[in-house]
Amino acid sequence: MAQRSNGGSRIGNALLNFAALGGTVCIIMVILAFFFQITLIMFKTGSMSPTIPAGSLAVVKRIPASEVRVGDIVTIDRPSALPVTHRVTSMMPAAGGAARITMRGDANPADDPLPYEVQTVRIVLWSVPELAHTVHAANSPLVLGGLTVAMSAVVTWAFWPREEPRGRRRKTGPQKAAT
Repeated sequence: MAQRSNGGSRIGNALLNFAALGGTVCIIMVILAFFFQITLIMFKTGSMSPTIPAGSLAVVKRIPASEVRVGDIVTIDRPSALPVTHRVTSMMPAAGGAARITMRGDANPADDPLPYEVQTVRIVLWSVPELAHTVHAANSPLVLGGLTVAMSAVVTWAFWPREEPRGRRRKTGPQKAAT
């Protein structure tokens, strides 16, 4: 078998490091989601523009509604409808630890039609414009399948047995003479 070239070794190591970094990011995201209730949301509309334009990806954290303050940007889950993410314009305590929250998108001329009565919300910690498009594209079965095949090929290539060069062979100990 031919030995791996020095350039090929560097490329292989770089690809393995890239795969390891991606795996580490995935593990960290699962830990954050599970233990700290931190997740990602994608903005499909421009109702929060210019603060958070359409196509942005935001990091959100679930908190009790009682911790919400006027001016916070929060996501509220609605039964039988998509979640809504807008800025809080008013907040009043409600029964049982809930809160009655009125919201408005930064690009909207008026508050949402009805207040939301909720126990918990997801507060926006920060957002990145245009990143939602990349995440959405990466969610395609063709992209996911291609990444899986590519990473499998890199790992197989990196760990495939190879002969060591003649000058670098290890001595395994004293050789016994054949009788």
